[in-house]
Amino acid sequence: MSKENWQAKKSYETIENISLSIQIMQELNLQDILNNTKDLWEKKVGYVAIIGRPNAGKSTFINTLIWEKIAITSNVPQTTRNKILAMYNDEDAQIIFFDTPGIHESTKSFNAEINNQAISSLRDAEIVLHFIDSSRQAWEEEKYIENILDNIATPVLKVYTKTDLKRVQDIPQGNNIFEISSFTKEWFDDLVAHIKEELPVWPMLFSEDYYTKQDIYFRISEIIREKLFEELKEELPHSIFVAVEEIEDTDKWLKKISAYVYTETESQKYIVIGKNGSLITKAATAARKELEDVFDQKVFLTLRAKVKKNWRKDEWFIRKMLK
Repeated sequence: MSKENWQAKKSYETIENISLSIQIMQELNLQDILNNTKDLWEKKVGYVAIIGRPNAGKSTFINTLIWEKIAITSNVPQTTRNKILAMYNDEDAQIIFFDTPGIHESTKSFNAEINNQAISSLRDAEIVLHFIDSSRQAWEEEKYIENILDNIATPVLKVYTKTDLKRVQDIPQGNNIFEISSFTKEWFDDLVAHIKEELPVWPMLFSEDYYTKQDIYFRISEIIREKLFEELKEELPHSIFVAVEEIEDTDKWLKKISAYVYTETESQKYIVIGKNGSLITKAATAARKELEDVFDQKVFLTLRAKVKKNWRKDEWFIRKMLK
C-alpha cells in the first residue's frame, strides 16, 4: 500500500471512530449520566486552617477526626513545625485541614518562621478555626492571636478544646463558638456540620482515599522526632531536627531506612545518643515499631546523631526545612 493510500485509510478510520463515539454518546444520553453521577465528584469542599497557641490540641483533633495519625503529638510546646494537610472525607464533604504550628510571640528566627508557617495558612483557607485551650488561662498569647485574626476577612470559628479537663476559662455562647473534647470526640459532629454549611459545592480536590499530603520522607522524620521528644522530655527537643537520608525497599517485606538526628552542639549530640547509645537506641526502636505498623512491613532503621552548629539561627536553612 502506498503512503498516500495508507494516510487516506487512517483518516477514514479516524472519522469513522469519531462518528461511532458520537452515536454511542447519543444513545447513552451523556448529559443524563453526568447529572446522575454529579454527587460522586461534587461535594462541600474547602480548606480550613486551625490556629492556636502551642499545645491547644490542634494535632490531637486532626488525628482523632481522621482516624489516622497525621501529626505527631507531644506535651512539649510547638511540637508541630510545618503546615500539615489532612483530608476529611464523608458522603457529602471533603474538608482539607491545615494543622499549623502553635503561635507565640518571639523574635528568634526559628520561632518567627514557625509563626509564619501558621499565619500564611490563613490566606489559603475558607474558614479559620481558632483553637483555645479551656484548661489554661488565656494570657498574652491569646491576645496576640486575636490581633492576627482581627486583620483577616476569613470567617473565624472559636473552638474551645480539652473540655473533658478542668476548665479555667468560661466558654461564651454564640453561633460561631464551639467546644470539643478530642478525648471523648464529643461535639465533633456539631463542629463539622457547621463547617460544611460554610463551604461551597465544588469538585473534590483529592481522591477520597487520601487522608494526608505528606511525602514518605517527611512522615518518617516526624515519627522519629516524636519518639526522640518522648525520651528527651523538655531537655532539648527544639534543638534537634531529623533528616531521612535513604529509603530502600529490598523486597516487599523489608524497608531499610537511614536517618540522622541533627543537634546544634557536640554536648547536645551526646545527650541525644545517651549513655552507651541508650537514648537514641530506645527512640529508634519505638520509631521502628510504629513505622512497621504504618507501612505494614518489617523496617530496618539506622539512626545516627550529627552536629549542625547553630542551625536555628540560619534563616535560609530554616525556611528550607519548614517549606
